[in-house]
Amino acid sequence: MEDFFQVGIITSPHGVHGEVKVYPTTDDVKRFKRLKEVILDTGKGRMNLEIEGVKFLKQLAVLKFRGYDNVNDVERFRQKPLLVTRENAVRLGRDEYFIADLMGLKVLDEEEQEIGILREVIETGANDVYAIDLADGRELLLPAIKQCVLAVNVEAGFIKIHILEGLLS
Repeated sequence: MEDFFQVGIITSPHGVHGEVKVYPTTDDVKRFKRLKEVILDTGKGRMNLEIEGVKFLKQLAVLKFRGYDNVNDVERFRQKPLLVTRENAVRLGRDEYFIADLMGLKVLDEEEQEIGILREVIETGANDVYAIDLADGRELLLPAIKQCVLAVNVEAGFIKIHILEGLLS
């Protein structure tokens, strides 16, 4: 399981006082208001950044980090991902999972026979769609709805599914 989750990507500095614009990769941009710190992935390592202020600009969050007070301090953060630890991640409800935890899980049919691997979760708006690489080389696009997803066990490493008629033809 993943220990860190990406919540945004710094796009560019904002103004001259060390603020940065962040493109959110989380479902709720307002969650930045509740965060006290984030982890910057520099590509060569990680560094903790304490959030001093948060504003919103259209679909972006504008963050101010403690100790970074001018544009030159944050210019090097451009296009770098911001992460949070699992402990600081959004609390999940019943039957909710982090996409990162689902990727690569074995996919079992109703008879609990392994039929493939979950390769991707496609977020469509109405419901997610699971892109499954089947053992026979085909791809199955399965809607992530209760009629199709019978069980998810991240700890045991599998998803049990029911394939609706017509999905494999």
